Amino acid sequence: MTAMDTMTIVEAVAVVFGLVCVWLTVKQNIWCWPTGLVQVALYVVIFYSVKLYSDLILHIIYIVMQVYGWHHWLRGGQNRSKLPVSVLKPRALLLWWGVCGIGTILLGYFMRQFTDAAAPYPDAFTTIASLIAQWLMARKKLESWWFWVSVDVVAVGVYIYKSLFMTAGLYTVFLVLAITGLFAWRRTLISDALAPAVAVESSLS
Repeated sequence: MTAMDTMTIVEAVAVVFGLVCVWLTVKQNIWCWPTGLVQVALYVVIFYSVKLYSDLILHIIYIVMQVYGWHHWLRGGQNRSKLPVSVLKPRALLLWWGVCGIGTILLGYFMRQFTDAAAPYPDAFTTIASLIAQWLMARKKLESWWFWVSVDVVAVGVYIYKSLFMTAGLYTVFLVLAITGLFAWRRTLISDALAPAVAVESSLS
């Protein structure tokens, strides 16, 4: 078996773990974090082998964030309980989108000026927005899905532009799962908000 064959197998395994990770995240299953940890660790190996060092650094950061998210979902709630779904305040959401915009401009400019990047600004956007989405997901914020949706939409366009049709197909699946996750977490948020009123009503009946 050649080194290329080995990397193909590693990539296939990483893709499977990625799909399972997103599906478990939609279900708010704590196993999304160890599954995601396997995925990003495998991509560290993959990106090192093909000398994509920016993606390598990004996925090393992901490893740290996966460990943090795993712990925070388990112990980040009130009195170190399980973390519930919550929403950002409008001002905080606006701030995060501002950070995303400024980060995209700065990173995109750097990539255009000092590298031979094919799509510097779209690539910069997916990098910055992915980091924000991952952080908000670790905090179990509903708005994390909006960032993932935007990342997937842009990524699909970039991969089609670069004729990476299989990867574009994968990110189309991620897009569908992200939209599904948005609605699923929103239902949980509404259900949790209504639960105290239902409990009071039951106690009075």
